[in-house]
Amino acid sequence: MSRTDELLNDPVFLRELVMDHYKYPHNHGLVDKEDILSRHMASDSCIDDITVQTDIQDGVIKDVRFDGIACTISTASTSMMSDLLKGKSLEEAKNIIETYLNMIENKDYDPEKLEEAVAFKNVYKQANRIKCATIGWKAMQEMIEESENKNE
Repeated sequence: MSRTDELLNDPVFLRELVMDHYKYPHNHGLVDKEDILSRHMASDSCIDDITVQTDIQDGVIKDVRFDGIACTISTASTSMMSDLLKGKSLEEAKNIIETYLNMIENKDYDPEKLEEAVAFKNVYKQANRIKCATIGWKAMQEMIEESENKNE
């Protein structure tokens, strides 16, 4: 059984993975550097109020960071996203984000591209949690677009 199969088929493992990223979020804490893109995102239906930062150089995501107050789903999904997108080209990152959003919307998607983020595959069943699961991803999507627009 591959790691992705394990992720997709073991609800206890999925819960533990989400809780681990919530309790010990990766890439947590903002930096004060020039040329860092930053996006503040807040939810009107949840406690989520986060800032996501990214360092994009030469079309590659060098770093992703975040901080703020957020629920379990928002914190864990943003933590997983930060791991997944670091080191990716903008094209790769856009493809991963699109794949993740397809999963969240219960559309066809390739679970292999999402690695640990497949832990959120059932969020579509709880409409009130979709914004939580996508808030960090949408911040990254906006910053990628901003970076591309600056370089056109």
